[in-house]
Amino acid sequence: MYADRINALPPYLFAAIDESKARMLAKGVDVIDLGIGDPDQPTPSHIVESMCQAVRDPSTHRYPSYTGMLEFRKAAARWCHETKDINIDPVNQTLTLIGSKEGVAHIPLAFIDPGDVVLCPDPAYPVYKIGTQFAGGEPFIMPLLEENGFLPDLDAIPADMLARAKLMFLNYPNNPTSATADRSFFEEVVEFAKDNDLIVVHDNAYSEMVYEGYQAPSFLSVDGAMDVGIELFSLSKTYNMTGWRLGFAVGNEKLIKGLGKVKSNIDSGAFDAIQMAGITALTSSQQCVSDMNRIYEKRRDVLLKGLQGIGLDVKPPKATFYMWAPVPKGYDSMAFSQLLLEKAGIVATPGVGFGQYGEGYIRFALTQSVERINEAVARMEKLRL
Repeated sequence: MYADRINALPPYLFAAIDESKARMLAKGVDVIDLGIGDPDQPTPSHIVESMCQAVRDPSTHRYPSYTGMLEFRKAAARWCHETKDINIDPVNQTLTLIGSKEGVAHIPLAFIDPGDVVLCPDPAYPVYKIGTQFAGGEPFIMPLLEENGFLPDLDAIPADMLARAKLMFLNYPNNPTSATADRSFFEEVVEFAKDNDLIVVHDNAYSEMVYEGYQAPSFLSVDGAMDVGIELFSLSKTYNMTGWRLGFAVGNEKLIKGLGKVKSNIDSGAFDAIQMAGITALTSSQQCVSDMNRIYEKRRDVLLKGLQGIGLDVKPPKATFYMWAPVPKGYDSMAFSQLLLEKAGIVATPGVGFGQYGEGYIRFALTQSVERINEAVARMEKLRL
């Protein structure tokens, strides 16, 4: 019944987690969900109020622009300049997205022909590989190993794969590992992309979820990056707007135009009222972002202490709201996640769900209160791992 591209897909990771969680809830278990990276705090009130005002305006009820409201794209470009020190043309180098996931999935359709190779990190957000496969491309796995700081070893990519490669996905701060990349790595990527005629897609969805004064650099801030790259930003995590579905792409004009051609034939753009709320988010005081980061940092510290207390070798992340922990000896990632759910009522994401190089790890999301995280730690302590 289904197309081969659908039959070839594994079950979507987070849908499978939701099903397992639902089974436990049906049994009356008090489940503590540290699995999916969905902020538990509400969208800041000034953004919600902006949306309420906008949705009452009948002009927002019509079809939106395929490329996005110019005022939203101007706000995005201004935000990029103020926070990332990059200069973006809002007309030709900026495109509104219905969340960055949509951009990730559509980019291969714009640039990949059947048989082309796409360099995909592993472990990683599954949509990099899935979007590639939907376009008929061949994902080539770039392992992200702890001994290399969870950065890909570009020199290890075989010459025959590079000869067929057309595009590379990167994501720093990284999901699921929480690893970060500095400007020197991005400089290496730019040189590598130019030498091998590659398009670089940098998924920067976690750029503002940072701790202890760390600032995540933009890929496009590196000299030459605009010649080869496109960068995706999302309002989902930064402003607790996962359900709103709003983001934007910036970068090389030809790449933006190519992605825009796909979008204009597949979707009808983001709801104008949501874009107007997005303008408010991007142009207002960013104190709400700093406040949320302090909340996540407190949660990080509590979970870090708890996981280290039960013997897991966990490092404190500088960014994202994830903890990437090695599983205890004697377990693989699926077995350990099942143990946590069935014996402790805790949802965590098995590392193998992000790819083969995620095996041996498990991801915790900092999306519960300090009190609930303390309760999760207490339950894990009772397992006597």
